[in-house]
Amino acid sequence: MRQNPFSIRAFAARFRSPSAWINLLLVFVPIAIVVELLHGDPTILFITSALGIVPLAGLLGEATDALSVKAGDQIGGLLNATLGNAAELIITIVALQAGLLDVVKASITGSILGNLLLVLGLSLLAGGLKNGTQFFDRRGISVMMTTMTIAIIGLVIPTMFSSAIEAVNHNAVEYLSIGVAVALMASYILSLFFTLRGKPKSDEIAHAEEVSAAPHHHGPLSNLRIALAVLAVAVVLIAFLSEILVGAVEPLIQAQGLSELFVGVIIVPIIGNAAEHLVAVEMALKNRMELSIGIAVGSSLQIALFVAPVLVFIALLFGQQLTLVFNQFEIAALIAAVLITALIALDGESNWLEGAQLLIVYVILAIAFFFLPNLAAGAHALFTR
Repeated sequence: MRQNPFSIRAFAARFRSPSAWINLLLVFVPIAIVVELLHGDPTILFITSALGIVPLAGLLGEATDALSVKAGDQIGGLLNATLGNAAELIITIVALQAGLLDVVKASITGSILGNLLLVLGLSLLAGGLKNGTQFFDRRGISVMMTTMTIAIIGLVIPTMFSSAIEAVNHNAVEYLSIGVAVALMASYILSLFFTLRGKPKSDEIAHAEEVSAAPHHHGPLSNLRIALAVLAVAVVLIAFLSEILVGAVEPLIQAQGLSELFVGVIIVPIIGNAAEHLVAVEMALKNRMELSIGIAVGSSLQIALFVAPVLVFIALLFGQQLTLVFNQFEIAALIAAVLITALIALDGESNWLEGAQLLIVYVILAIAFFFLPNLAAGAHALFTR
């Protein structure tokens, strides 16, 4: 007997997955718009627009996955790789247009930190508590961590060389950033080619991807036109709410005493990647650790090798100068995150304690960035560009 799609049982089945509950936050989309039209409190405006972006980012990801299934493995993989961080890219482009360069660069740092420490930490903790020790193919993770190390080198080098170069030629720092951005994008293209064509998938990864993709063959998004419509509407609404969010940043900073660095490193990345984060935790709970780690580390790679270089060139279109020169605190945090993640992931197994350790490192860094303006305002002004 066919189940009534409007029955209580069908409704409960629709929200059986934890990530599906994020859609309830869609109520904040019209609330944020109303608060904006009424010129409401900037703190309330920031919170409501942020909560509205979270489910829209989730719908954007679901629509992308559905289109990927329709397009096949090669085109689908390219779609996922290109649009995986679309929500955060939109937010940073809007911030870039508004001239909030510190927020943009801090969000790049925060996205990498959030994926490597917060998302992976929650995944290992949740998966370990439910399934005990979990195992995964360390060869694939080794390739990803090597690429991640190269990406961090690409962000560290301009920072280390900028002072000496700027003393001779100020414009050369921008040219250095453009050159490094081109190199990072080349590395991203090569890694995509290797992933899509050069390396056969293990049976476990193929099975996990097949199972995780199966739900997208059913439901409204299985229709190509509906998936495209959802994708377009999500992009438009995310762009609109991003305008509201970015417009509330400076009033929020003044009202709450926060810094642009803290907002960019901690708050903005969580907003743009919340839905994707929950998917990684779900995969860990289902004992699909290779897929869970792939989501966390792969998203970090995409930020470092694709989003950051693209923002350098987009800044030129806006008449802005966005260099890949970060402050010493961001660089120290990035190096620490990559180092601890590599030490935990390269042995091919994980447990809940390792997840807790990653979360502890993230909390330490979050506290440090929160108090940074009070403890090191002079150094922050010196090293921030």
